[in-house]
Amino acid sequence: MKITVRAAVEEDLAALLGLYGELNPDDTPLTQAAADAVWAAISGQQGRTVLVAEADGVVAGTADCIVMPNLTRGGRAILFVENVVVAGRFQRRGLGRRLMESAVRLGKAAGCYKVQLLAADDAYVHHFYAACGFKAVAQGFRRYME
Repeated sequence: MKITVRAAVEEDLAALLGLYGELNPDDTPLTQAAADAVWAAISGQQGRTVLVAEADGVVAGTADCIVMPNLTRGGRAILFVENVVVAGRFQRRGLGRRLMESAVRLGKAAGCYKVQLLAADDAYVHHFYAACGFKAVAQGFRRYME
């Protein structure tokens, strides 16, 4: 299986929505108009890269990356990674690792001093990120908006 990772383009939107449906199956699907508007905002955002992993030409995984400028650490930015998902039928074939390697390369190219993400409270997911070189070093907090 040939795996390639690249920046997503508008033509990937349907595949991305399918992957996000696997990531968050309880979410109400976006209308096409809403999805198009969100994609326009994402693609116009400086420092934002939605990566896609293709398996033999099929979009099978994604990771959303954003470089956040920073006034600490000598002005070096932080790369945040969110919405990492690999389609169930493509898991455990190296796509997730390739996505994370590409995210780290994005961070290095942008002069970031760290790549940061939050992970689900799941032992398999924690093991995966550790195997990709990430360390669990802090307690994460969230406050969901109602």
